[in-house]
Order: sequence, then structure tokens, then C-alpha cells
Amino acid sequence: MKLVVISGGSRGLGAALCQQYAKAGFALIEFSRSAPHPFSVACDFAEPLQVARKVAENLRPLASTAGLEEVVIISNAAMLSPMGPVSRNDPAAVQANLNANFTAAILFMSEAIRAFQETPARKTVVSLSSGAATKGYAGWSLYCAAKAGLDNFMRALALEQTSEAHPVYALIIDPGIMDTGMQADIRASSPADFPTVERFHGLHRDGALRQPAQIASAIRRIVAEAQTGGERFVAAEFV
Repeated sequence: MKLVVISGGSRGLGAALCQQYAKAGFALIEFSRSAPHPFSVACDFAEPLQVARKVAENLRPLASTAGLEEVVIISNAAMLSPMGPVSRNDPAAVQANLNANFTAAILFMSEAIRAFQETPARKTVVSLSSGAATKGYAGWSLYCAAKAGLDNFMRALALEQTSEAHPVYALIIDPGIMDTGMQADIRASSPADFPTVERFHGLHRDGALRQPAQIASAIRRIVAEAQTGGERFVAAEFV
């Protein structure tokens, strides 16, 4: 059996990844608040400890599955709001953003790795990154902070895994700019909250946004070909 564990697979790139891996014959477990699929588990990524508990409960029984050949763990769940200058952000909204984008993402990957660490199968964990991890954007301070932190978390994780008997390949993949619901939310924001919003309107008008299915296919290719951990890839280069 080959298994994919994914967060935020209800729409956009996450849904496209579920479709790609299902067509390739993988079994799937998806974690999200809306839990729209037969293979979904409902959990709120604004509640990190709930995510950790749900992941552990659902994955640990699978670790001893006979004939488990491959496990792919993909951390995809993320949110942009609140956007805007830090001086205008509500503290509760800041905490919810960082819970979902950073703390819950780390706990999701950590519990999935814990469940399968001793399983002698090919294992890959992917953190879906962003250009916001390498460059600051006015209005996206929280999203930038979380993505940059996760990139470095993955680099440290890759180093840790080199000493494990059954290591997990830890990969960072930047999907690039896609035509998704998150992009629609970006274009709906005001220049006061996101000063470079017109650039994203231009990309949409010019047809420069890639489709999620294209990027999902590229991500699957990267995961299949990876031979080591700690690398950062840009999915658009594999389309």
C-alpha cells in the first residue's frame, strides 16, 4: 500500500493533490476543517493541539500495516487573514493565523512523522512554501513569518533525519502562483491592506496563473524523484 497524508485538501492545490495521488493508486487521509472527502478527518488548524491529537489517533494504527511501501506527508493548510499593517491586526486574529500557519503545521508534520518513523518504507514529508518565505510583503507579515519559519524547520528536520534508522525525506516546495481561491482573496484585498495587489490583478488578466492540477503533477514528480532531504524546490520549474 502507498499512502498520502495531506492537510488542507478540501480545495485548490490540496484538492488537486488528492486527485493526483488517488489516480496514482495511493490511499489518502486528508485533514481539514470542512472534511469534504470520504477519506477526510475533520479538525480545525486554528486549534493546533486538536490537530496533533487527530493526526496521532488516525495515523498510529496504520504504522504497522503489512506491505506499506511508501508514505507521503504534505503540509498544505494555510490562511492569509488577517492581512494589513501589524498596527491594525487584532491580537486574537494574529494568534489564529500563527496557530494555523505555523504551530499546527509543525504539529501535523511532527505527529505524522512520529507515527511512521520506525516504518521501513520510503517516506517523504513536504512543506508547501511560498515566495513569501524568502521575501517580505507589506500586509503579509504573518504569512511571511510562518512560511519562513517553516522553511528553516524543514532544514533542521532534514538534518535530524540523517541519524534515523528509517529516515524521512524532508522537502520544501514552493508551488508558485496559481489560480486558486486564495488568489481570489488576494485580488479582493484593498491596496491599504496589501499595497502590491495590482500585480496580482495583472497576473490574472494576463493569464499568468498556473492551474492547480499542473502544480500538483509537478509536486508529485518532485516527491517521486527526491533522493535526499533539506532541498527547496520551485514546482513551476517542473511543469
